[in-house]
Amino acid sequence: MSTGPAVADDGGSGLASFRRNVWWGLAGTVACVLGFAVGDWVLDPDVPAGLRALTGLATATTIVACGALLGRRMRDQAPSVGWLVTAGGAAVLAGAVPLAAGNFGIWSIAPAATVSVLVMFLPTRRAWQSLGAALVALPLVGLVTALATGEPNVAHAVWMPALMVVAFGPAMLGMVRAWQVTARLDDARRLAGQLAVADERLRFAADLHDIQGHHLQVIALKSELAARLAEADPARAAEQMREVQQLAGDALRETRALVQGYRRTTLDAEIANASRVLAAAGVAVRADVDADLAASLPQAPRSLLGLVVREATTNVLRHSHATRAAIVLLPDDAGARLVIDNDGARPAGSAKGPGFTNGTGTSSDGTGLVSLAERLDAVGGRLSWASDDDRFVVTATVTG
Repeated sequence: MSTGPAVADDGGSGLASFRRNVWWGLAGTVACVLGFAVGDWVLDPDVPAGLRALTGLATATTIVACGALLGRRMRDQAPSVGWLVTAGGAAVLAGAVPLAAGNFGIWSIAPAATVSVLVMFLPTRRAWQSLGAALVALPLVGLVTALATGEPNVAHAVWMPALMVVAFGPAMLGMVRAWQVTARLDDARRLAGQLAVADERLRFAADLHDIQGHHLQVIALKSELAARLAEADPARAAEQMREVQQLAGDALRETRALVQGYRRTTLDAEIANASRVLAAAGVAVRADVDADLAASLPQAPRSLLGLVVREATTNVLRHSHATRAAIVLLPDDAGARLVIDNDGARPAGSAKGPGFTNGTGTSSDGTGLVSLAERLDAVGGRLSWASDDDRFVVTATVTG
């Protein structure tokens, strides 16, 4: 029933807050039900003071022990033997005293609540089997005690313990199950983001292989031919080496173009790719793009805007916990304005890079937002970014 390592540190995804809410819901349910139900009997002056004090102490101890065990369960830790013994002993005592005093209404509350907490540490099938066993055992205890003491309302002694098990068990297991599903969905969201980044890297690697593989193969063949002709026909050998030099220069230029994002980088393709990978990572994406405006832009500004979309998308996947994002391209005074907005940005200084919320440091291929800002400035454009609470906005303007 493990919830995985993401439970310990949610990195700002809100999972820790949800865990606290689940704990408060479970622990609060135990405390409120036991407090209100047993409190009236503990405060009843007609009940001997010794029994009231013993029951009150046992009930309070049960609440504290169950809360501690629930805390360990929500942190995905094994139950402490000390707390197990404390919770079990206190629950037995909190049930036995009222039962011995003839109160068949409240005696089963503490045992039923404690059993419901303890089964959370079991695998799902065994947990339900244990609840089924408690659903038989507690009413049986009530029935035997009622018959032995001559209790006239035997039915009440049987159905009340059964009701407590049914009320506590499924509800508490259901809340834990909801917590587990949420934790696993968060893990899946993280994995989807990592896969999207890996897919982009594979695409880049394939393009690089296409360039380098072809050129290097031809260079190797021509170098081998030049070596064979070096003595027999020096002129042809020199010609082959000049072609090798030209091929090496072409490979270098195309590799640089690929790294800088010029090769097959279009604004439309980058926006479509960004929408796809963000949606795969569980981010709701809204793309509002003026297609005619995008087509009317010169090649260089359009390619740079495509790089901005790619870099901003990578930052969202790697350095935020976004649930929604928007990509908007609209006319500007002198050309076009691209705005990329996402939520779930990490606090400043928590991401890698020079203190930018979404991780805007220059990446290894020279296409970080800082580098892109310089390149846009060189063609008369402008790139800026700003954060506001958990929002991060990247704005790029180019001239038409």
